[in-house]
Amino acid sequence: MPSMPEEVQVRPGAEADLKALTDIYNHYVRETAVTFDTVAFLPEERRPWLLSHLKDGPHRLMVARERDSAARPGRLLGYATSSPFRPKPAYSPSVEVSVYCAPDAAGRGIGTLLYKALFEALADEDLHRAYAGVAQPNEASVRLHERFGFRHVGTYGEVGRKFGRYWDVAWYELPLGTGSPPAPGPRT
Repeated sequence: MPSMPEEVQVRPGAEADLKALTDIYNHYVRETAVTFDTVAFLPEERRPWLLSHLKDGPHRLMVARERDSAARPGRLLGYATSSPFRPKPAYSPSVEVSVYCAPDAAGRGIGTLLYKALFEALADEDLHRAYAGVAQPNEASVRLHERFGFRHVGTYGEVGRKFGRYWDVAWYELPLGTGSPPAPGPRT
């Protein structure tokens, strides 16, 4: 497991990443309320999702991998996406963003690297706002979003049911379109 960001490569996602992306997401489906999906996916079921995130445009997928070594190829450590906020055309200048890290990569700055790369990739897109829904409680995700300048705009109380209980989702908003990506604040 890398301990330094220099040992991590961040790049656009590719179809070759599909199995590893699915494995990371399925961890959160099975073990947490971070996502409200309740049934794990097969990689082929996630292919349409992967293909909806292009290498350009407002809907992106960035992945973080360990750098390849002579001994073995680098492992996928996490990913960040920007996706349509809502399907109606007037919502097109808004995106919903999310980040998922491999369980053993959480807390090592991978999420920060991914969001930095994602927002840099989106800097020249015709976007006005980014939104993130954070199932509560999730202090690590709240801190990550606040470091990037997101502000809390409201909470949906008990909006989802998973693992036999109801969960709140706090919503965060970030202005975009200033021509430069937001810089994360200091880590706490």
